[in-house]
Amino acid sequence: MSFYQTILDTIKQYNTIIIHRHQNPDPDALGSQMGLKQLIQDNFPDKTVLATGYDEPSLTWIGTMDQVKDEQYHGALVIVTDTANRPRIDDQRYATGDTLIKIDHHPDDDVYGDISLVDTKASSASEIVADFALTMHLSLSARSAQYLYTGIVGDTGRFLYPSTTSKTLAIASTLRTFDFDFSAIARQMESFPYKIAKLQGYVFEHLDMDASGVARIVLTQDILKAYDVTDAESSAIVSTPGKIDKVQTWAIFVEQADGHYRVRMRSKIKPINAIAKKHHGGGHPLASGANSYSLAENEQIFQELIALVQA
Repeated sequence: MSFYQTILDTIKQYNTIIIHRHQNPDPDALGSQMGLKQLIQDNFPDKTVLATGYDEPSLTWIGTMDQVKDEQYHGALVIVTDTANRPRIDDQRYATGDTLIKIDHHPDDDVYGDISLVDTKASSASEIVADFALTMHLSLSARSAQYLYTGIVGDTGRFLYPSTTSKTLAIASTLRTFDFDFSAIARQMESFPYKIAKLQGYVFEHLDMDASGVARIVLTQDILKAYDVTDAESSAIVSTPGKIDKVQTWAIFVEQADGHYRVRMRSKIKPINAIAKKHHGGGHPLASGANSYSLAENEQIFQELIALVQA
């Protein structure tokens, strides 16, 4: 409550508020960012509230960003949602504002911000923003509720993941009372282009699985080009290996244009974020990301996951 009051008091002090989130956004990054923006606009219509970052083409159905000028940061409040560490913040101008607030649900390995609200028990940053609105009795519009509901649904895998708590469901239930098409959100998240379906076929065909239940797939630049899929679009297949009953933990190695690999790691039971931290990454216990700079490091990550599962 005290953190929420401090954040609300700080918001009241500023005429210009600029909201950031992480690079390569997912529904929670955009849902918390756009939901907070709409929430502030609904309650303080005289304030200038802007959202900045790259417009990910596959997620523009959630919302699009504003064009923010450098001079607008002068004397502004900057809020960063859903971003664990500073290098991942989209738009590095975040540091040029007057006051910085961090709102996140990832492990707080990089402590930053003049005010830092980190709740690792929350399913998503969107859940935190929604809880902030409800606890502080702020006016919620259908549009803000839609953004926040989208973020919660996205980060809980439609309430499948262990991060879904009774509080998560209670907040989602409250948001659901507002007038927006929740079925359209579910259909949008469930559907994907035909090229992604073909890429899923490739994953099932070429998945390398160890006897311990650890699986991996490598998506090279040539494979991405062959399927006409971007790095961001490839995130749509991150859950694919986990649909196999014997797969317990898996890693998807996506080659980047500069030759290094973006590693998306998931697990059904064993926490994997410690391994991610060893390889220039981090995240949640069962959903993390890392970076690999050679085929040898790819193999090292795979062997570390096997050792973890066998322990």
